[in-house]
Amino acid sequence: QLEFITPFQLYFNPDLIFRKFQIWRLITNFLFFGPLGFSFFFNMIFLYRYCRMLEEGSFRGRTADFVFMFLFGGFLMTLFGLFASLFFLGQAFTIMLVYVWSRRNPYIRMNFFGLLNFQAPFLPWVLMGFSLLLGNSIIIDLLGIAVGHIYYFLEDVFPNQPGGKKLLLTPSFLKMVFDTPEEDPNYNPLPEDRPEHQPRDQELNEQQHPQ
Repeated sequence: QLEFITPFQLYFNPDLIFRKFQIWRLITNFLFFGPLGFSFFFNMIFLYRYCRMLEEGSFRGRTADFVFMFLFGGFLMTLFGLFASLFFLGQAFTIMLVYVWSRRNPYIRMNFFGLLNFQAPFLPWVLMGFSLLLGNSIIIDLLGIAVGHIYYFLEDVFPNQPGGKKLLLTPSFLKMVFDTPEEDPNYNPLPEDRPEHQPRDQELNEQQHPQ
């Protein structure tokens, strides 16, 4: 917005990435949502809302798995972007988050601007229709839905099928970096650290403020 850089320095361009080694384009194409306007704020609100609900819901206590979903989705979108001549993938990433949340919360009733009432799994399709009304291409929305469905199927559906197994395994180094270590069940705290040896709040207050 301040014109320090231009979108031409950010967009996804395989030739510049692999021939000029402008590796940052693999990331920056996910970070540009267009000029300030209704579409920009629309994407920001949905990105914040559904990213937060996923993090506090089905990914609660599983930060490494949450990061792995980001990496998996970004990798697939980048592969599709190589063949579809897509320049910015941020909106597709937002739709992917919305899709995963909606499939994991199928019974929640949604209301869209007070006009439509529907179940949560229809939300990505409603957003795609709204994007079409705004004059945007739906290719990017379809990409987000497709990648979201691939992740949801491999993570939530296929492992529960007869003969199925979990294919998306979060790398151990991500768990080491992002997840808090589990407490050792055999750990025996020192006597002074045990709860029964801790002074009660009331006793502590009386010691600090004697009558």
